[in-house]
Amino acid sequence: MTNSLYNSEGYKDPTAFEALNNVEREQKRKVVFICSPFAGDIEGNTERAKRYGRFAVTKRVVPIIPHLMYPQFLFEDDPNERQLGIEMGMVLLSKCHELWVFGRHISSGMAVEIEEAKRQNIPIRYFTSSCKPRGGHR
Repeated sequence: MTNSLYNSEGYKDPTAFEALNNVEREQKRKVVFICSPFAGDIEGNTERAKRYGRFAVTKRVVPIIPHLMYPQFLFEDDPNERQLGIEMGMVLLSKCHELWVFGRHISSGMAVEIEEAKRQNIPIRYFTSSCKPRGGHR
């Protein structure tokens, strides 16, 4: 996990830094980024993302699921706001121990997350939509 007082744009981000460090110190749990489709079937994909988060909790990790959080206040249909959500997700990804990819379909947003994890040498684990491990562990 990259612990940095600075975000990906080089600005100080002490709140997120301290919060994540406190989680690590107190819980001794990995922080994992949940990567799954959102656009398209938003209702179904939201329910699946919640299930993936619950699965992660049962594995005693701390899930980060930006596509459940940011659509609460950003507009997915606005390309600028969608891009902003992706960029903020990249900041969170940089704080994670692993990226967990769910399902067979890789959306454009997921592809960005996977490529960024590879660029940052963040381990990637792949799961089926039923939360079963599948090939491609990196």
